[in-house]
Amino acid sequence: MKIEIVPCLQDNYAYLIKVGEHCAVVDPSEAGPVNAALDRLGWEPNYILNTHHHIDHVGGNLELKKEYGATIVGPGKDAARIPGLDVGVDEETGWEFAGEKVRVLEVPGHTRGAITFVIGGNAFTGDTLFSLGCGRLFEGDAPTMWASLSKLMALPNATRVYCGHEYTESNGRFALTLEPGNSALGARMTEVKNARAEGWPTLPSTIGQERKTNPFLRPDSWEIRKGMDMIDASDAEVFGEIRRRKDNF
Repeated sequence: MKIEIVPCLQDNYAYLIKVGEHCAVVDPSEAGPVNAALDRLGWEPNYILNTHHHIDHVGGNLELKKEYGATIVGPGKDAARIPGLDVGVDEETGWEFAGEKVRVLEVPGHTRGAITFVIGGNAFTGDTLFSLGCGRLFEGDAPTMWASLSKLMALPNATRVYCGHEYTESNGRFALTLEPGNSALGARMTEVKNARAEGWPTLPSTIGQERKTNPFLRPDSWEIRKGMDMIDASDAEVFGEIRRRKDNF
């Protein structure tokens, strides 16, 4: 499996996935950069995969569908808001790509219909799980999003995380305000700053990295709980307070 990262708009990422003669585009916010990458690689997409309905993830759907005749696959429970949707999927249906079963995780919170595609050892998480962060709660509450993130945390540690935006450095600055004693976080931020200084993406990360360094996956951290005076709170409550603080950071 080959995966190509395609920068779009200001800080979005689309992804190209190639297995044999099969090719998929994940979350094309705009067609131009995706077409340029496809031309450079000599690939033609059979599928367009959408993790959620926001325009910066589906903006290129119709143009790419017209150009390549690609089948658009996305959250069946949000079908009305996915432009050009052909195949609606959910946890029960799953999906198949290049003859292999694709796991679909329903992860509401950022939007009510958000999904993650798990293809091989790769999770395409859209705006649910970011590198060192998570999405805002536009269409859900903290317990809902915490349940969604818990699903992603249950994936194998080696699972590579491909999310929708290059937010890692800014997310890391916030993370350090909550857990300055986290040595793994400090080391990761050094790597992140070096990558960004060279103009490189900070993705993919892994579930294992996120579990060690992403505060939104660490509401059980003593340092975070103590710093927020929430020692006896539930994980969902601590997560909700972390999200509130990030919204105002």
